[in-house]
Amino acid sequence: MPSSQFRVAVVQAASLPHDALASARKAADLIREAAVTGARLVVFPEAFLGGYPKGASFGTPVGMRMPEGREDYRRYHEAAIALDGPEVELLAEATAATGTFVVIGVIERDGGTVYCTALFLDGEKGLVAKHRKLMPTGAERLIWGFGDGSTMPVIETPLGRIGAVICWENYMPMMRMAMYDQGITLYCAPTADDRDSWAATMRHIALEGRCFVLSACQHITRGAYPADFDCALGDDPGTVLLRGGSMIVAPLGTVLAGPHFGGESILYADIDPADVVRGKYDFDVAGHYARPDIFTLTVNVAAQRAVRREGRE
Repeated sequence: MPSSQFRVAVVQAASLPHDALASARKAADLIREAAVTGARLVVFPEAFLGGYPKGASFGTPVGMRMPEGREDYRRYHEAAIALDGPEVELLAEATAATGTFVVIGVIERDGGTVYCTALFLDGEKGLVAKHRKLMPTGAERLIWGFGDGSTMPVIETPLGRIGAVICWENYMPMMRMAMYDQGITLYCAPTADDRDSWAATMRHIALEGRCFVLSACQHITRGAYPADFDCALGDDPGTVLLRGGSMIVAPLGTVLAGPHFGGESILYADIDPADVVRGKYDFDVAGHYARPDIFTLTVNVAAQRAVRREGRE
């Protein structure tokens, strides 16, 4: 490869949904595996640490909370991670040892609330930023808190400007525009959407943002979850709960890898960052193709807190 080009990797793998530390060990091994092949950016799926509870109801019919659902939430809260915990330390060690940049989906515990979060880990600096999912989808709102505009980073790196938009946030036009306005070139999309239609969304975003899009989804079966996991899809260990569909797309919509539905895998692509500028020659959605005299977007980047303390104690 010419020196300006580099390799990226998208990990399609199953987490250990109720053992975040074991999932972190698996992720660290996969980071090292990807780095051996030359990957400098490695993207993992949504909720890889802490688990995506596909098919769970958390005991919540409308107007009711069942005791078993409260216990399910307690267990899920316990399986989530703290950002100063051993799981992040393991990931930071792996990125430091390999010199990679990693984007990984986690379930983040903060007080009594858990958030669906993407972490950004730099090989030289460790954990440098996070993005909390702004809008959990459907029943996810029962178990995940809402992020705010204070965690919508696009990070300047030697590889390009890296950001993350999680799962169905990618259907929010204003969210995408907020990313494009920050000059994102490596658009990471950790997801739990394994439908055939997802590929069209990823190609659209690449074309719209003239950026590289790296989408990562788990391939995981019912057998990865505990036997007493409440799952509407049944208890057959062989049932596939998430079938993958991970992919990598270039700025003009060309699919470089995937979508892959054939089990656990690491997808690779060699990319040329100059393709971003080549793509923006005729379409720059936040630049020469914008019409700010007609359309504008305001983004509130302040942290939103339930309690604000003023004055002196």
